[in-house]
Amino acid sequence: MTTRTLYLFCSAAPPVFDVAHVIEDAQVRGWDVCLGLTPTAAHWLAGSLDGLAALTGHPVRWQYKLPGEDDVWPAAGALLFAPATFNSVNSWALGLTDRFVAGVAAEALGKNTPAVAVPCVNTALAAHPRFEQSLSVLRGAGVGVLYGEGGFTPGPPGQDTPPHFPWQAALDAVDRAGTTPP
Repeated sequence: MTTRTLYLFCSAAPPVFDVAHVIEDAQVRGWDVCLGLTPTAAHWLAGSLDGLAALTGHPVRWQYKLPGEDDVWPAAGALLFAPATFNSVNSWALGLTDRFVAGVAAEALGKNTPAVAVPCVNTALAAHPRFEQSLSVLRGAGVGVLYGEGGFTPGPPGQDTPPHFPWQAALDAVDRAGTTPP
């Protein structure tokens, strides 16, 4: 059996605290999971990073490797960026690659790696004109964006934890995307 590798990228939004369960669910579905985080998400999960690395069997990454260092992850069969904050969505769409996860996600588009994004924003950020433009850019590049009906629906500003984050829908979308040849 061929192993499928999933790059699971997470921004600093409250659903990131469910990432261990999401990794386990993806593994049950047959994915070898490599976890990448934004620097703030890595800070939020600092006490769990060793356990998450043990769970995935790969180092958790939030920084680029140094020139000349070997890549410690296998090549991606699919990429899931969830939760993807306002900053991460816009960085990815604009090709701003100063952060590891945004840079690898941007490069994945050029490699035709199947990708799914699940934004996690509030209604005030969702109303910003750049956000919808960025979603359109990602969709146009072939990214499956789960936002609105059937995906993530934003709540009001100040709401710390969204009432429902569509992790299962995200994994279903990755399963579908990851079975389509690039």
